[in-house]
Amino acid sequence: MAEVSDSTAPTAPPDRPGRAGRAGFDWAGLRADLRGAVPDASLALVITLLIYWLLYARVANGTSATIEIMPMLEDADAYWMYWMCQAFGWSAMLWAYVTVVFGLMRSGPRPRWGWLPAARLEKWHRTTSLTTIALMFLHAFFFFTEQLRTNQENWSFGRSLWTAFVDVFVPGGYATGTGRVAILIGLLALYLAIPLGLAFYLRSRTGARLWLALHRFVIVVYILSAWHTLLYSTQGWFDGPFRTFLWATQLPIAGLLLWRLLAPARPGERLRARGAGRRDVAVPFAARLAARLLVGATLVGLVLVIVTGVDGGRPRDGASAAPWPAQWVIWLGLALFTLAVVAVVLRLRHRAGGPGARREREPAEERAPAREG
Repeated sequence: MAEVSDSTAPTAPPDRPGRAGRAGFDWAGLRADLRGAVPDASLALVITLLIYWLLYARVANGTSATIEIMPMLEDADAYWMYWMCQAFGWSAMLWAYVTVVFGLMRSGPRPRWGWLPAARLEKWHRTTSLTTIALMFLHAFFFFTEQLRTNQENWSFGRSLWTAFVDVFVPGGYATGTGRVAILIGLLALYLAIPLGLAFYLRSRTGARLWLALHRFVIVVYILSAWHTLLYSTQGWFDGPFRTFLWATQLPIAGLLLWRLLAPARPGERLRARGAGRRDVAVPFAARLAARLLVGATLVGLVLVIVTGVDGGRPRDGASAAPWPAQWVIWLGLALFTLAVVAVVLRLRHRAGGPGARREREPAEERAPAREG
């Protein structure tokens, strides 16, 4: 979820990093970004507390949709950890949204606003990425503490601790209801966000080009997070205006992503790139074309959801459908995603080390600052 700036762009060709570029983890860079994220994270905590207060107030005045689904939670003081989990979930979704917007603006056609230079967008993208990962973890942590508290009503502490850990932190461990799918999706989002986000600080070892190729997959983290929210959020559980609003908020993300794909800031990423850089793209032409068509179709689908009001919510006066897809579909999707990542890595490694690999320094357009894809 982070990017490389002009000052940190490698001087050796990214596909053949020199010895100087094979340093380890960039701890100094991470520490600097963590310090830079303090104001950002502080704001996130304030907003989380405001969301918690709103959720608490809705329980008190009887307007909480969650209480319709789980009446036992109406004692908000007793179940404060559950409501804190919900609050961190919403703030994590908000920060994920913001950091994706920053990343797409940074890597697509550059805004011409003088007050928003590329370096500032890059910094905001990095700090909000780190804050997002922390919020996602806290969302899961408070769900874990609530599960632990509930389990101790029936079991010993040891069994309660282990069961809560499996339910909350082991993908596929939660075994009941919609959570069988929703929690699995949320955990995959968290566990993919950590390596894909922190890979920025390994770019001197992997090479900027490989890091960029991996970083393009980070959009999957946001998609999984939004899917988890729409599938499992009790505030957006029922069909109606609020759930449709959640769908509508995805329109700017889909529009920015399509804009970024159609007019990327890096010339070498254009669909009809010319010159030597065309040989070194991480993703084949057919895959890049398919991505543009898929995002365009997604944009049309979002518009249809909003216009028709068919948003996948549960009816208040009828039985809910069984959770879909089944877990095996999610695992299959993860396997295909992993194969795609491996294929991109192998493609770049082959082009870097093959007999036709370039020996000269990369063209000026390829030395442009790396951005999120």
